Amino acid sequence: MTSRSDLLSAVADMLSTADSIALCGHVMPDGDSLGSMLALGLALRSMGKQVHLLSPDPVPDQYLGLLPGADDIKSELQVPDIPEIFVSVDCSVPDRLGHFKTLLNRFGGIIIIDHHAGGVNFGHLYLNDAQAPAAGEIVFELLQLLPVDINVDIALCLYVAINTDTGSFRYDGVRPATHRIIARLMETGIPVSQINKQLYEEKPVVCLKVLGEVLKTLDVSPCGKLASMYIERNTLNRLNARDEHVDGVTNYPRTIKGVELALFFREMDDKRFKISFRSKHFVDVNKLASQFGGGGHQRASGCIVEGKLVDIRRQIVDAALIALEEEGK
Repeated sequence: MTSRSDLLSAVADMLSTADSIALCGHVMPDGDSLGSMLALGLALRSMGKQVHLLSPDPVPDQYLGLLPGADDIKSELQVPDIPEIFVSVDCSVPDRLGHFKTLLNRFGGIIIIDHHAGGVNFGHLYLNDAQAPAAGEIVFELLQLLPVDINVDIALCLYVAINTDTGSFRYDGVRPATHRIIARLMETGIPVSQINKQLYEEKPVVCLKVLGEVLKTLDVSPCGKLASMYIERNTLNRLNARDEHVDGVTNYPRTIKGVELALFFREMDDKRFKISFRSKHFVDVNKLASQFGGGGHQRASGCIVEGKLVDIRRQIVDAALIALEEEGK
């Protein structure tokens, strides 16, 4: 079995020898996907590489004004020649690359940088560390093997990546190495206070309107350990809300005292729902989500299910209650 350090070195070597590289995050991009991709892209460009930054879905507004280079991310690969290397960042399965999945067989080399348990190896080099709380940590380690300096712009991108995917360093996966990396990033002079204000204290009013509608659907189980909420597409359309305006809502039911497991159902389009699973202490939601074709982490996972909301909720709530009973023993 190839060691982690050998994999890091192999990835660094492949990137160093390539002249043109495409970097791509996942659908519905978050801070970790975008921050990790941009940090790596800025570093590779400083090495003289031709770098194409890709995202299957638009970049949320809150990151456009925050992450250096975010406005250079494209939704299509519009170049006459396919880049030599394709790097999938923070993406556990090829389907989460969206329409870019169809291009995979055209690249000479594919690198996967990921930190999700149960991910799929769809590339030539598979750098997956399920112990890392964010892909940003893996990218930071990779940059140590490349001839680049972590400047303020790169540090800012990595700080946002790690900050957002650890819930501001509150989640279980945070480890001593996480804080050591953050210290190194802060030493570059990034404006940490301003970054956090922009991430968490400068949301458009529509986010609060969405939250208000979602809270009306709050349901807590008789045992008090399971809480769930939902929002339907017609409500989002009425509020002129985009998917990014729902970010963060998932965590609200988990804050209820006594609740171990929280569920959030969001209608993506007609009869397709994304279900987010969050737990506090002992329920492995990655295992729970995998029952419905999804996955992620022990305390934060998700899946997509097609059907009627009432049927989906009943099915997943039943499975969640069983998980609570079995894993709580």
